[in-house]
Amino acid sequence: MEAEVGVAESTPGTGGCGGSGRHDNIVGVHLVLQQDDSVLLGRRLNTTFAEGWYHVPAGHLEAQPGESLSDCAVREAAEELGVTISPADLELAHVLHLHDLVDGRDRVQTFFMVHAWAGQISNAEPHKCAGWEWHPYDRLPDQLVDYTRAALGAIRAGVLYSELGWAGK
Repeated sequence: MEAEVGVAESTPGTGGCGGSGRHDNIVGVHLVLQQDDSVLLGRRLNTTFAEGWYHVPAGHLEAQPGESLSDCAVREAAEELGVTISPADLELAHVLHLHDLVDGRDRVQTFFMVHAWAGQISNAEPHKCAGWEWHPYDRLPDQLVDYTRAALGAIRAGVLYSELGWAGK
């Protein structure tokens, strides 16, 4: 059974849920590719966020033209990894609602398991990534983006939803 999702217009920066406005969130789409007991991670390069740190392949949902989460995942796999994935091979594994303590913006970070892909994984954006590496889950690098580490841990524990960066969390 598919859930319906309603889209409401909002005015950016008008507040949180209820009250005087709608809550604005940046939507991130993350790809979790596994091989044996390892996960694919890339070291970020020439970026404003987490320079030199490891992260899973990811990108932001594009508003113009409208893009679905699965369309974004397919696009990011091609752009970053040079591989083709089918929406049928994606499984929602985790949703992390993040309040970014650095810039104060709120984000909904979605993580999809990628069960199959076509093509050889390559570094299709060498100006943004120093390279892709397989890392065993029990030996993840120290310089792994914090929310990525939290999400991967939640996925391994079978937890579908978590929050990070909110007061008291």
